[in-house]
Formats: sequence, structure tokens, C-alpha cells
Amino acid sequence: MLSNAARLHVLWLAAQDSLDVTALAERTGLGVATMSQHLTKLRLAGLISARREGRRHIYTVDDPHVLTLIQQIFAHVAPDGGLAPDPPLNR
Repeated sequence: MLSNAARLHVLWLAAQDSLDVTALAERTGLGVATMSQHLTKLRLAGLISARREGRRHIYTVDDPHVLTLIQQIFAHVAPDGGLAPDPPLNR
């Protein structure tokens, strides 16, 4: 699930704020239909949750384990978007 850059981006956004499918699509640059497909996969995997507000579904990451995982992943991303270098080994 997390090897897909779009899904990882969605999880990061949903970990920061509660958003609907339209807002997530706009922030990622994806179409609403594509975003819906990603959200369905993330929900089925238990990585993201949704609650209903009127006619909209609001998506968020509220599992503390998933939040920690997302934080750890992005702690290892360099400012240029590549992987941050590994810390030196203490020998």
C-alpha cells in the first residue's frame, strides 16, 4: 500500500488534517475518481478512516500506529524529495 507515492501522499495529508475526497484530489493533483480508488484501497487496508458529514465523507488517519509509521517515513525524506542519508554506523 505504501509503495505508491500517491497513497503515501494521501496518508500524509490525512494525518495532518481531516479532508474530503475533493480536497485530497486537489492537493495531490489527482482526479476525484482516481483519489476515490486510492481511498478505497487505504480504507480496506485499515490505514485511513472515514466519517460521514452530510453527503461528504471526511478522511483522516487516527490510528496511532499508522501516524507513527507516517512520521517515521517522512523523517527519512530529504528536502529534495529523495531519501535522507542513513546515519553513520557506530563501530
